[in-house]
Amino acid sequence: QSSNGPVKKSMREKAVERRNVNKEHNSNFKAGYIPIDEDRLHKTGLRGRKGNLAICVIILLFILAVINLIITLVIWAVIRIGPNGCDSMEFHESGLLRFKQVSDMGVIHPLYKSTVGGRRNENLVITGNNQPIVFQQGTTKLSVEKNKTSITSDIGMQFFDPRTQHILFSTDYETHEFHLPSGVKSLNVQKASTERITSNATSDLNIKVDGKAIVRGNEGVFIMGKTIEFHMGGNMELKAENSIILNGTVMVSTSRLPSSSSGDQLGGGDWVRYKLCMCADGTLFKVQVTGQNMGCQISDNPCGNTH
Repeated sequence: QSSNGPVKKSMREKAVERRNVNKEHNSNFKAGYIPIDEDRLHKTGLRGRKGNLAICVIILLFILAVINLIITLVIWAVIRIGPNGCDSMEFHESGLLRFKQVSDMGVIHPLYKSTVGGRRNENLVITGNNQPIVFQQGTTKLSVEKNKTSITSDIGMQFFDPRTQHILFSTDYETHEFHLPSGVKSLNVQKASTERITSNATSDLNIKVDGKAIVRGNEGVFIMGKTIEFHMGGNMELKAENSIILNGTVMVSTSRLPSSSSGDQLGGGDWVRYKLCMCADGTLFKVQVTGQNMGCQISDNPCGNTH
C-alpha cells in the first residue's frame, strides 16, 4: 500500500494468496475449538427419579387398559351387545328395563318406588339356587323358601288387588279390623299385641303353643265364652295385682290328679299332697296334708279365725 492508494495485485498474485489461505485453513483442525466438560452441560430428557416415575405411570396405564379390556369383554359377553343393539335387555325412555332372556343375578337394588313385574300374558319366574328368595324394603322382608313363606315387618303390611284396589289383608287395625284371609285356618306368631282376640259365632277359638303361653294385659285380661277349657301339660299360673274373678261354673278334671286308695299311707311314694281351702271372702290357699282327716286349721292361714 502506497501513499497514493492501495496497490493492485495481479491475477497470479491473488490466486497464490487464495491457495495459501485455503491450505492453511484445511490443515488447522483446532480452529474454533473450545474444551468443554460434558458433566456441566444441560441434559435433556427424563433421567433419574423422573424416568422411574414415567415408567411406573406407563405400567399403571397398561394395567388399567388390560382391566378395561376385560370389563369390556365381560359386558359384551353378558349383555350380548351386537350390531343390532343389546340382545339380552332393552332400555326404554320411560325408565323401563326389560330382560329379554333368562338372567342370573345375585342382589337387585331397585330405585325408589320401583316395580318388578312380568309381561301381560306371561308369568314372572324367579328361582333361587338352593337359597331362599328374599324381597326386602327397609324393615319389611318377604322370604320365599322351599317349605314356607314368611313376611316380617315392623310397620305393618297390606295386600290388595291392584286392579280393583280391594284390600285383601291388612294389619292396620285402627282402620281395618283384622281378619284371617279366606282359606287361612291358623295364624302362627311369636308375639302379638292387640285389644281383642275373638272367633266367629259358628267356630271355636283355639290357642295352641308348644312351650309356654303368656297372656298379659295392661288393664286386665277378660276371657269370655260359652265354654272355656284349658288343657296343659304343666302348671297354670294366674297372677293379678288386685283380684282374680272366676264367674260361672268352674270344673277341674281329676283324671290327671294323683289319687290313692284308702289303704295307702300318706307318707308312702313320692307324692306330696295338699288340700285346697277357701276363706269366707273367696281367698284360696293350700295346706299340706300330713295326717288323716286333716282340716284347714293351720296357724299361718291367710283367713284369720274364719275360713
